[in-house]
Amino acid sequence: MLNLERLRTLDALARHGSVSVAAEGLHITTSAVSQQMAKLEREVGQQLLARNGRGIRLTDAGRLLAEHAARILSQVELAQSDLEAQRGQVAGELRLSAFPTAARGLFPTALAELRERHPALRVRSRELEPERGIRGVVRGDLDLAVVLDWYNKPMPLPDGLVKALLLDDPADVALPAGHRLAGSDEVDLAELADDEWITWGEGEFCHEWLMFTLRSKGVEPVVGHRAAESHTQLGLVAAGLGVCVAPLLGRNPLPEGVVTVPLRQRVRRHVFVVWRADADRRPSIRAAVGALRAAGERVGGTADGAPTAASTAS
Repeated sequence: MLNLERLRTLDALARHGSVSVAAEGLHITTSAVSQQMAKLEREVGQQLLARNGRGIRLTDAGRLLAEHAARILSQVELAQSDLEAQRGQVAGELRLSAFPTAARGLFPTALAELRERHPALRVRSRELEPERGIRGVVRGDLDLAVVLDWYNKPMPLPDGLVKALLLDDPADVALPAGHRLAGSDEVDLAELADDEWITWGEGEFCHEWLMFTLRSKGVEPVVGHRAAESHTQLGLVAAGLGVCVAPLLGRNPLPEGVVTVPLRQRVRRHVFVVWRADADRRPSIRAAVGALRAAGERVGGTADGAPTAASTAS
């Protein structure tokens, strides 16, 4: 009989193509991955992995079994969801992530509520950028991820995920207190064409959004500094080193020497939570989504609408 944990290891290897990344996702050592695969090969009597330079690749038999493993694990997830739904108990372990400002702005309230209302539920949280959070949910390393997209640039989501809106988060521009536009009632992006921008890391979704948005307004941005965390960006603004987009969620308190001015374009980002469709009936998932939406309402956002399938949501 095939061992479920060894199939889970094979599935992780098939998705990641790397022993080290598979081990990280499974929270085991690389040696444990190798041992599990050696046992699985002995059980099936076929070679499942082959050397590929410094890495590994799946053999034909390995790919065939990995396809079955993915379906088996999905059915196991559905069975666990159905059993949890039948019990109606919010219990067990729940793993979730959020990008930094959402972790700061939503997690303290939402996770405290979950602990108070559902003491049998053990929650494990971590900060991850949206792209990594989505990958973690798809891989099964996470149960939920709080992610975002922007009003003019949706975040692409893989099929098989469900999402629910938590809030619409307005964004201003953050300026040094001595900036020529610091006293304005609102600012047009075109008025910042000559300013240096403080933005996110190269290739990150929010950085690509900012470049796309500025260029659509006829502004070729000059990027002076990059920082993943919004409070680091604001610290650089306080030092007079540039300007940045400053969403409301998780922003306060502002550093001394920084002012925020509304953008004429009414820039907003959509903050939502995603989870796997095959886990949709789990009471713990439903409880966590409810707590996150309540936290979003408390910080002044809107969260209208029922959960939607990622493959059909825009």
